[in-house]
Amino acid sequence: MGRKLDPTRKEKRGPGRKARKQRGAEVELARFLPPGKSGLARPGPQVSPQKEKRAVKAAGQTPRSRSGFSDGNSKWLAPAKAKKIPSKGNKLELSSDGEVEEASWEMEEEEDGSSEEMVDDYGASSSEEEELLPIEKAALKKKPDRGGLSEDDSEEEEEEEVAEKAVEEASRQKMGQKEEESSDLQLNLDIDDQFKLPTTEQMEKEDILFIFFLPAEPPDLHVIHQRMKGNMEVLQDFAVKREEGRTRQEYLALLRQDMAAYYSYSDFLLTKLMDIFPLPELINFLEANEVPRPVTIRTNTLKTRRRDLAQALINRGVNLDPLGKWSKTGLVIYDSSVPIGATPEYLAGHYMLQGASSLLPVMALAPQENEHILDMCCAPGGKTSYIAQLMKNTGMILANDSNAERLRSVVGNLHRLGVTNAVVSNCDGRQFPKVCCYLLWSVLGGFDRVLLDAPCSGTGVISKDPAVKTNKDEKDILRCAHLQKELILSAIDSVNAASETGGYIVYCTCSIMVEENEWVVDYALKKRNVRLVATGLDFGKEGFTRFKDRRFHPSLKSTRRFYPHTHNMDGFFIAKFKKFSNAIPQAQKEPAVEAAAPSAVPDTVTEPQPKKKKTEGSKVDKEQKPPQPALKKRHSSQAQRRPLKA
Repeated sequence: MGRKLDPTRKEKRGPGRKARKQRGAEVELARFLPPGKSGLARPGPQVSPQKEKRAVKAAGQTPRSRSGFSDGNSKWLAPAKAKKIPSKGNKLELSSDGEVEEASWEMEEEEDGSSEEMVDDYGASSSEEEELLPIEKAALKKKPDRGGLSEDDSEEEEEEEVAEKAVEEASRQKMGQKEEESSDLQLNLDIDDQFKLPTTEQMEKEDILFIFFLPAEPPDLHVIHQRMKGNMEVLQDFAVKREEGRTRQEYLALLRQDMAAYYSYSDFLLTKLMDIFPLPELINFLEANEVPRPVTIRTNTLKTRRRDLAQALINRGVNLDPLGKWSKTGLVIYDSSVPIGATPEYLAGHYMLQGASSLLPVMALAPQENEHILDMCCAPGGKTSYIAQLMKNTGMILANDSNAERLRSVVGNLHRLGVTNAVVSNCDGRQFPKVCCYLLWSVLGGFDRVLLDAPCSGTGVISKDPAVKTNKDEKDILRCAHLQKELILSAIDSVNAASETGGYIVYCTCSIMVEENEWVVDYALKKRNVRLVATGLDFGKEGFTRFKDRRFHPSLKSTRRFYPHTHNMDGFFIAKFKKFSNAIPQAQKEPAVEAAAPSAVPDTVTEPQPKKKKTEGSKVDKEQKPPQPALKKRHSSQAQRRPLKA
């Protein structure tokens, strides 16, 4: 199977690392040498023509011709004896084939027992050091240990050093130019630090392009953002940084226009927000609305515990944490490898997808076991199921909503979560006390607590519904405020002030508008015998007691506001009332009359009218004004017969 390998026989594999020691070159070189000259001189490195000329001049000879060798070249071609001296410091040298040798060669020529000056193959002596350039001499002084290197290596190193120095000088020049440019730029920035409003021509041009929808380049958001920052800096120190001849209203108008273009808000909504928030806080609010709120879930303690639910979801690849110290049932979801709304735990009713802000009204309501609770606007059923969870399926919950389509989700969630103490109704909340008067007062004796999550403009949940930025105007806000005033009076009338454990009403909205929050609460305080009490929540900002030119009741400090940029949850408003009398207070124009004992039916409460004095000869008053007691008797008799017909 082939020849055996003889380990003692080593074949030569051509010129390699030790090519200088191989024989055979003398035979080829002897053809060109004159007779009597034999031997092989160690080949030296290639020398540049300029260096060759310097060497010839130093030897006092004429430069050799390109035609060939002559007799005068015999001294140059005299073979020199090579002596290998180990170099200090293991200096490296490249061989002719590019490989590394760990020794340096020193050429010595011995004649008549005396050592002469070292020469290379072309006769250049070591006296050339005197003809070196100053930079080369400096390099040799700095690195005296390079004597073992060949001349071409030293030249290459010198050239590299010169190139490095040139690069360093060039880099220094560039750095100096950059420093000058940066200083000039800093001077320009210092000059431009003072923000200046755009001219009227520029503003008119932008307005025309915007109004008539003419084709124009899209606005540069970076430029708008920088202009907003400069404008806000001026407004914060307006007396010092303002431009002469400019008013504060001009700066505010420009800022409102820039924010409308940058964040895509309507001018009306930005005007409302600028009245509520200071300018730095307004920017934080607008930025927070661009980011979605964290996904949160509420543990259904009717079926499981939060610890067991968290472990089960973690096993399914869900990354979660407890919602906070203020909640014992909430969990916040960071990311999940499975859909949160389709896990077996969700289908089994172990948790409910619910925002963190939606837990706060139920916590403020604080329902007790075996109570009668009314959720006037219950869809989609998250708060209703939380109330049943706190009541441990005891007592009774009346879940009402005016939209029959939304009640389907309420029924589905109540069944899935295992709620058994809830009754679902479809009724207009404004007419609720009149329609259900017999059920409320004759059977139940009124409700102990009422939760009113009133319909609103949704300015606190812009991150969920960005359409609110542009589709709301003054009419929408006033329409919502009017509806909320009607609902809150109906909710107060549905509560029995004589309840042993209750008599509380919680009013909440997902809006931050003052017209829908503080104005409605102040209106309820004037129209009904209620007072504001603490919500029981440890965090949240206090409600407004004064807004622009309006002054509200001082007890509005007990209400709570929640914002996305401060609490990382949807914008919310919560107020808690305590009803201390079932009687309806009279208007201020009418004289005060002592209220009788509270009637069993709210509709039977009548407002007494003052009697006018009779004057002689006044027949018009007698003909037009019927006797008031007869009207009262007829009205009360009809009210008493109404339950019998039912």
